[in-house]
Amino acid sequence: MENDKNCITVSQLRINYGTTRAVDGISFDVKYGRVFGFLGPNGAGKTTTINVLTTLIRPTSGNVQIFGKEIMKHAKEIKGRIGVVLQEPSFEGNVTVEKSLDLYGLMWGVPGERRRDKARELLEQFDLVEVQSMKNDELSIGQRRRVQVAREFMHNMDLLFLDEPTVGLDPAARRMLLDYIKRHVNGGLTVFFTTHIMDEVEYLCDDIAIINKGKIIATDTPAGLKQKYGSIKAVEIKLKDAVAESIMDMLRQMTGDQSVIEVTAKDTIRISSRDAQELLVRTIEALARTGTQLENVSISPPTLEEVFLTVVNGTKSSF
Repeated sequence: MENDKNCITVSQLRINYGTTRAVDGISFDVKYGRVFGFLGPNGAGKTTTINVLTTLIRPTSGNVQIFGKEIMKHAKEIKGRIGVVLQEPSFEGNVTVEKSLDLYGLMWGVPGERRRDKARELLEQFDLVEVQSMKNDELSIGQRRRVQVAREFMHNMDLLFLDEPTVGLDPAARRMLLDYIKRHVNGGLTVFFTTHIMDEVEYLCDDIAIINKGKIIATDTPAGLKQKYGSIKAVEIKLKDAVAESIMDMLRQMTGDQSVIEVTAKDTIRISSRDAQELLVRTIEALARTGTQLENVSISPPTLEEVFLTVVNGTKSSF
């Protein structure tokens, strides 16, 4: 009997590669009909975890259940109910876009007329009609990515794994893809989603887990994480002239590794910190000593990206 609450249940999952522990005792639940964002810097353990959840590798220890069933004992049944779009491009280079969708539907046993109807629908939904007769290896990176995602919807599934699905897509194609996923989630689909684009997380995800160095370090909704780390504020400083590297060096030394600092425009610096008011005073004083002229200063709430960076380790370089 299926768990009526959780589509995925992970308990104390560990994955070792030789003497290296890639995933270190993580636990989380993914509820049915929601989008679960699994976030972390490169090398944090995201893809390794997905490889376990999609039955590609065996866990070293721990328990993983999908649809209420132990994953290794029921791998064949589980694989029949999931869709997977991994980071690595996957396409049949010498096959046309239309034929690629048809072959994928055939592989999943979708009947002929229904398969053709579904292919036509997906060609329209993913803006692929104009390239349907082109071979996959003639397409742009973004077009190949759209084909890769579209073909997963050739068959019915209860759970979809999306590992950075919008890589290579322009803003319009990204929004089209996210809206299409949203509509299917409203129809009951569960989605396990990884991305490095925090705007996508805010737009799509219901729940988030942040993993770093093989451990989950925060779980909540996007709004909950912002509230939880609400003591972080962003100091935004607009200068009269372009930001010089010498100014950035000075501010990095002054703020230390507990703040996230970045240039958001050629003349604007944004620093997120738990001590924003004190930092603002110190920053203005430091800039005044160098003779730097200010246009405007302000304090604002953190973005989800700033929360993410602070939760991980307070530096932008890890992202």
